[in-house]
Amino acid sequence: MLFNIRHLFIVIVALIVSSCAFPAYRSPYAAGYVERGIASWYGEDFHGKPTSSGEIYNMYDLTAAHKLMPLGTVAKITNLDNDRSVVVKINDRGPFIDGRIIDLSYSAATEIGMMEKGLSRVEIKVLKWGKSLSDFTVQVGSFAVEENALRLKEKLNQKYRDAHIITYETNDKKYYRVRVGSTKDIGKAERLAERLSEEGFSFFITRKD
Repeated sequence: MLFNIRHLFIVIVALIVSSCAFPAYRSPYAAGYVERGIASWYGEDFHGKPTSSGEIYNMYDLTAAHKLMPLGTVAKITNLDNDRSVVVKINDRGPFIDGRIIDLSYSAATEIGMMEKGLSRVEIKVLKWGKSLSDFTVQVGSFAVEENALRLKEKLNQKYRDAHIITYETNDKKYYRVRVGSTKDIGKAERLAERLSEEGFSFFITRKD
């Protein structure tokens, strides 16, 4: 009898643990997923340029960029400093700056009152998951000078055969992003990122779209 009670307790604990919120790439892709962190915003420099989804970025639309959530995801963003909220669609990738979890459009940032500070603590609550699930990749660098990107790509290719460069344009700049790997397994992406970190590289795990 005592064994059965202990076994039941272990099962209950396991169920509680498994129900906790995981990072976006581990989630069950169900409505209700919650993530908290620092939000930034982007505007005029990107206005009129294609997003990762292929849509043209309109700074006056209620949209956002996230490194991992499927494109097309609809989420409620709440500014934890003033409790103001806005509903956005994830149609782009970013922000590729350490410590930030989401990049809001100009209008979305205005709706939640974060324009003056530029950065705000937010809660992201998924209302509807998107269906675009491209492979994971690890971004190691982003450069305005192509030669610098090529130099890093060549260095990485000495150990990693699949280093590659993708370009990204704003209205006045062009960036060369250096990435390594392509996998549907987040575990493999994490192990690759760990190796790169041990070699002194900074990195972000993102999706290829």
